[in-house]
Amino acid sequence: MNVDVAFDVRAELGEGPIWDRHRQQLLFVDIPRGEVHAWEPVSGAHAVFDVGQPCGAVTPTVRGDWLVAARDGFLRLDPATGDTRLAAIVEDERPENRMNDGYCDARGRFWAGTLSMIGESRAGALYRLDPDGRVTRVLDRVTTSNGIDWSPDQRLMYYVDTGTRRIDVFDFDVDRGSIANRRTFVEIPEADGKPDGLVLDADGHVWLALWGGGAVHRYTPDGRLDRRLALPVTHPTKCAFGGPDLADLYITSARSPVPEDARSVQPHAGSVLHCRPGVRGRPAVPYAG
Repeated sequence: MNVDVAFDVRAELGEGPIWDRHRQQLLFVDIPRGEVHAWEPVSGAHAVFDVGQPCGAVTPTVRGDWLVAARDGFLRLDPATGDTRLAAIVEDERPENRMNDGYCDARGRFWAGTLSMIGESRAGALYRLDPDGRVTRVLDRVTTSNGIDWSPDQRLMYYVDTGTRRIDVFDFDVDRGSIANRRTFVEIPEADGKPDGLVLDADGHVWLALWGGGAVHRYTPDGRLDRRLALPVTHPTKCAFGGPDLADLYITSARSPVPEDARSVQPHAGSVLHCRPGVRGRPAVPYAG
């Protein structure tokens, strides 16, 4: 399968791609630069919004603005003006932490977690932002909160804490937004890289980006590796299905971990990659608040 460079944006740490169906744009963030990017694959139009602090994820909302998981908590970003406002504070007692990857469940609750910017182990957590603005801490002692998504029947939640080198799976109660019965779905061998962002396709297969592994893996619902996409960059971060038919797979990546003397070998590190894997994704659910 051909994997091409779709958008050579050279992000320091591109992350959190998500397809905005209303605007037909791919949204993603550049974490250390504190930027939210909106890119239209058809026209090539590209807008950048500076939120003033590191940010790990973005999602459309039912209001038409965007919700951003950032250093201080959850921000609302108005794409018409670029203005931001703090919607909910998270971990103000831990200024060395920041928010990382996130995604909305079927009821429009936004789940996003944190990590330590000074490398402290198990100093983060996973949070749920409900549509009424309430924030609930769902998991403690997380090292690097990362990929999260749900099975098509909404009975399972898949989750990555990169520090565990696993994808874990929980039983999920969609009505309550609660999780239970954590267990290992897949263990990632050290030679394959570190588990980063993930997304599920319409058939319930899990697509996992491998940080430092230069690849994306697809796992069947029973945890079997059935596809490996080799990439022209070593540090992919997350996949998102997009396009009018949700059959385009976009993959964000990072430039900052690549040493200066190695960047000539992978000049497109930090770009958005693209392929047509022959399967379709699911529409991303907007935040319902």
